[in-house]
Amino acid sequence: MVGVERNADYAESARAALSHHTAGGSVVEADFFGFDWPALLTQLPDPLLVVGNPPWVTKAALSSLESTNVPEKSNARRHTGLDALTGKSNFDISEWMLLRLLRWLNGRHATLAMLCKTTVARKVLASAWKDDLSLGGARMYRLNAMSHFGAAVDACLLVVPFTPASLGRDCEVRDLDAPHGATITTFGYRDGTLVADTAHHERWKHLAGTSRRRWRSGIKHDCGAVMELREEHGRLENGLGDVVEIEPAFLYPMLKTSEVAASPTPRPSRWMLVPQTSIGEDTAAIRERAPLTWAYLTKHAATLDRRGSSIYRGRPPFSIFGVGDYSFAPWKVVISGFYKRLDFRVVGPHRDKPVVLDDLSYFLACDSRQDAETLAALLNSEPARQFYEAFVFWDAKRPVTIEVLSRLDLDALAAATLSTAVRRSR
Repeated sequence: MVGVERNADYAESARAALSHHTAGGSVVEADFFGFDWPALLTQLPDPLLVVGNPPWVTKAALSSLESTNVPEKSNARRHTGLDALTGKSNFDISEWMLLRLLRWLNGRHATLAMLCKTTVARKVLASAWKDDLSLGGARMYRLNAMSHFGAAVDACLLVVPFTPASLGRDCEVRDLDAPHGATITTFGYRDGTLVADTAHHERWKHLAGTSRRRWRSGIKHDCGAVMELREEHGRLENGLGDVVEIEPAFLYPMLKTSEVAASPTPRPSRWMLVPQTSIGEDTAAIRERAPLTWAYLTKHAATLDRRGSSIYRGRPPFSIFGVGDYSFAPWKVVISGFYKRLDFRVVGPHRDKPVVLDDLSYFLACDSRQDAETLAALLNSEPARQFYEAFVFWDAKRPVTIEVLSRLDLDALAAATLSTAVRRSR
């Protein structure tokens, strides 16, 4: 038995414990990132068991704590453009560590058993499967992290066996408190994609494809206190508690993602100030068209300029994102990306204006109520629900994404639904 531990006190405690163990062992006081793991692993015989509990923290979180115990900077997932700018390039430290351990164990008779977040476990397995590492059938034992560690996070014991020439592509999900119980579900890697439920994927994969209709996200402004207004006693108030008097030209009824999820017939509770109709549009015209609105935005320009995201840099004053002709479609089929259920809602005009959404909701733009209701009925059907459940991981921070929604070919779904209806009518 060989242990590697950075903390001197922990290392000494481990040595004391090993001194009483019949098998013996040693503890090396070292930093994971500077330690020569390949050299150590090469010295140890097969079968090999690597056990650990790497830190459950992101690189960004460690940086905010001014920690220097982080891996070298890299864009390992090769994110580009907005994805790299808006946070997708951030990663869990344990993800970086586990990926390297998996590669060092590749080709050995070995097992990796690590405590980690469930999201990290999936990312690590997806990368290993993509790179054709010699994994056997992996297992994920979900655990109650709050009960065991006081951590409010979805976590597991990830067990990954290695067998030379093996190319396992599945991971059984079980409960750690009942390890010999039935498998809850099985996720895996199919056609270059991570799937949440292999059984649903096998049944409905013929519905996958590209649709003529495009899923869109709601409007991103990152400044609710200024850009979102409530109507109180016949007057508008912003999030700062100020009464706001502006023209209606750039005001649109708005639904928050929580309102989308809360009701089958969601109704707007506030208004959004939308200064652009397309990304990058010049906002100077607001000065002539709506002088009160221009004065209001100018008054809060410093607040808007302090928005943290780099996507606003070098853009016209008061810029927003996720806006286009589709944002102003009169009818929409909407779903919340933040809540853990697949419920598609129909949203129509409010006070003769199209309803806009926040950036945590996704929608299909529709020209008519009939079009929206037909689409919603298709998307709420059992085939569509099971298709999406093949790709949705409900413990993710935002389980429903545009990427997942766009996997379904709506024409194929309509054809399958019609075929089923015809068979039933016979």
